[in-house]
Amino acid sequence: MILDTISYITKGEVMNPIIITLGLLIFAIAMFVWEKIPLGVTSMIVCIALVVTKVLTVSEGFSGFVDSNVILFVAMFIVGGAFFETGMANQVGGLVTKFAKSERQLVVAVMVIVGLMSGLLSNTGTAAVLIPVVIGISSKKGFSRSKLLLPLVFAAAMGGNLSLIGAPGNLIAQSALQEMGLGYGFFEYAKVGLPILVCGILFYGTIGYKLLPDNPINTKDGCIYDKEKDFSNVPKWKQYTSLVILVLTILGMIFEKQIGIKLAVTGCIGALALILSGVISEREALSSIDLKTIFLFGGTLALAKALQKTGAGAAIANFVIGSLGTNASPFVLLVAVFILSAVLTNFMSNTATTALLVPISLSIASAMGADPRAVLMATVIGGSCAYATPIGMPANTMVMSAGNFKFKDYVKAGLPLILVATIVSLVLLPILYPFYPSV
Repeated sequence: MILDTISYITKGEVMNPIIITLGLLIFAIAMFVWEKIPLGVTSMIVCIALVVTKVLTVSEGFSGFVDSNVILFVAMFIVGGAFFETGMANQVGGLVTKFAKSERQLVVAVMVIVGLMSGLLSNTGTAAVLIPVVIGISSKKGFSRSKLLLPLVFAAAMGGNLSLIGAPGNLIAQSALQEMGLGYGFFEYAKVGLPILVCGILFYGTIGYKLLPDNPINTKDGCIYDKEKDFSNVPKWKQYTSLVILVLTILGMIFEKQIGIKLAVTGCIGALALILSGVISEREALSSIDLKTIFLFGGTLALAKALQKTGAGAAIANFVIGSLGTNASPFVLLVAVFILSAVLTNFMSNTATTALLVPISLSIASAMGADPRAVLMATVIGGSCAYATPIGMPANTMVMSAGNFKFKDYVKAGLPLILVATIVSLVLLPILYPFYPSV
């Protein structure tokens, strides 16, 4: 397999695109860590470079800006902005804080609520609708919003592994198995996902709490959540309408399959309803959209596209797995699949990583006679560990401006959680899903 991979990379017709893509991947990682230029600018440099070097076409390079997740970002920035602008987020936050007297208790409460919701609702959707609520709580109680927002998005990622519909990657693996006449039960991911969520909550409720950043609020950029406002003059009907529309938007996302309307479309309906009803003006709606987030996420999707299109991501995966040899022990194979997924997911997005690695994992399972359900479970769980970068999953990107986070904040708070998830997974996966059940 190693020789095949090397041969694949060195073919003249694919060598340049792969080298360019890998070079830009290294550049992006270095710039994200160095952070001397804005992350959104780094993303756009990579995006433009991929187009200029003809690795991607113009339409491919900029397709990320019309990605459904980006549309969801825009819509939920407006819905969340209205919830905050009317003062309703502060009122809801006041109710929640009655049950959480300290900042540490609130971290635990937020993670429990978000984690459980993410099991039945899209993890991105859950984070999107609760971000303004958490910001309202922090404003109401004087807590550090940065200490609350990272646990929120981490819990959303962990909660996505509680059911088949919690995250897109779960369904990607399920579809691949169904083509083989196999599959997972609705809550089967929870066998590993729930222990990870519990351990993650316990971690940040104890020693992990000290790793959470306490960043000052960045008011220079004019983020809608940072504007101090007297809500006493806001009509009650606007406050309650913003709450009703938010709730209806959440319900629409929960019952996405039943109503046949995608998350992004549901978010857009909610945003339009707020503008048309006069809860917020068009100007207020536009000012609530965080363009830095849009440029960061839209630009990095071009890199994910290039990793898939050129085969650079597959080449990396094949090389790593192939280097283990055909006689690798089940546990070594498990570790390799899991770690590879966990590393790639922090730079390609969890959905893209799972989509890339699922066919590779199935090939590995077939070549080595391993149980495909076990290999894919390790792939999906590892692919959900997108905690250490702002681009690992959409929710990570959404809170970046609101929490005034730096790249290193994600690394410092997220890497230990990856370690926790890895330990839990490597204990449970061999027991619940052995690669070779008959061994």
